[in-house]
Amino acid sequence: MSFLLGGLILYWMYRGFNFKKMEYVLFHEMNWTWMLLSFPFGILAQMFRGWRWRQALEPVNEHSRASVRINSIFISYAASLVIPRIGEFARCGILKRYDQISFPKSLGTVVTERAIDSLLVIMIALVTILSQASVFKVFFTKTGTSMESIFRHFSLTGYIVTGICAFAAILLIWYLLKRLAIYEKVKTTFSGILSGVMSLKNVRNVPLFILFTLSIWISYFLHYYLTFFCFDATAHLSIMCAMVTFIVGSIAVIVPTPNGAGPWHFAVKTMLILYGVHESDALYFVLIVHSIQTLLVVVLGIYGWLALSFTKIKQIK
Repeated sequence: MSFLLGGLILYWMYRGFNFKKMEYVLFHEMNWTWMLLSFPFGILAQMFRGWRWRQALEPVNEHSRASVRINSIFISYAASLVIPRIGEFARCGILKRYDQISFPKSLGTVVTERAIDSLLVIMIALVTILSQASVFKVFFTKTGTSMESIFRHFSLTGYIVTGICAFAAILLIWYLLKRLAIYEKVKTTFSGILSGVMSLKNVRNVPLFILFTLSIWISYFLHYYLTFFCFDATAHLSIMCAMVTFIVGSIAVIVPTPNGAGPWHFAVKTMLILYGVHESDALYFVLIVHSIQTLLVVVLGIYGWLALSFTKIKQIK
C-alpha cells in the first residue's frame, strides 16, 4: 500500500516530465562536489543517533556495543525503504540478537527518542514559520488565497472522507488495544516498553544527550542544505528557504511511503516554487536529491549488514 501511495503521487507529479533532460542535468549541469560534501553529514546523522541511543539504554541497565548500535541504525533506515516504520523494530531486534538487549526496553527507548525528535521538529517548525510569515503572506496575496477560501473550497466529500479516515483510525487503535490486553505476555512487553520510555528521566549525562540530539538534526539539515549548491536554480536561495523546505519535507515524510517518496517530493517542490524556483527546476531538484540520498541509505544499510555479518554475538553471562 505504501509503494502504491508513493507511486501514485510520483506519477501525478512527473506525468509528462522530460526524463531525458534529467540525465543531462545529472551529468553536465549538476555540481557533484557539493553533493559529495553532503554525504558525510548524512552518515553522521545516523551515527549520532547510535551514540545517543546509549544514553537512553543505560538507565534501564542495558549496555550494547557502539558498532552494533550504529550498524543496526544503518540497517533500520534501509529496511524502512521496503516497509515504512519497520526499521524501528529491526534495530531493536538486532540489538537483541547481537548484544542480548531486552527488545521491549530498547523499543521503549526508541519511542522516547522519536517523541523528543518530534518535539524538536515542531519547535523548529514554529520558529521557522513565524520568521518567514511575510513570505507566506506575499504568496497568499499574489495568488488570492486565504485560509478562509481554502476551507470554503474544501468540498463536502473532502470533509466526509477526512471524518471517515479519522473514525477508522480511532476504531483500529481501540480494537488493537482491546485485543492486546487479553494476552499476559503482551502486558509484560508493554511493561518493558514503558520502562524504556521512562528511561529519559534517568539519563546520566543530559547535556551530552541534548548535544547528540542537536547534532543529529544539524547533520540532517546540512546533508540537505548543501545540495542547494549543486544546482544553479537553488544555489542563490537563502538558508531560511532551506530551513523552510527542510521542515516541510521532514513533516511530509510522516506519510508512510518508502523514505517519504511522493509526499516529500510534492512538499519540497511546492515550497521551492514559493521561493521563485521554476517548476521544472524544482522537479529536477527533488527527484535527483531524493534519489541520491535514498541510494546513500541503501549503501549504508548494505554496509551495516556486512559489518554485522562479521560481528560476534555476545554471549549471556
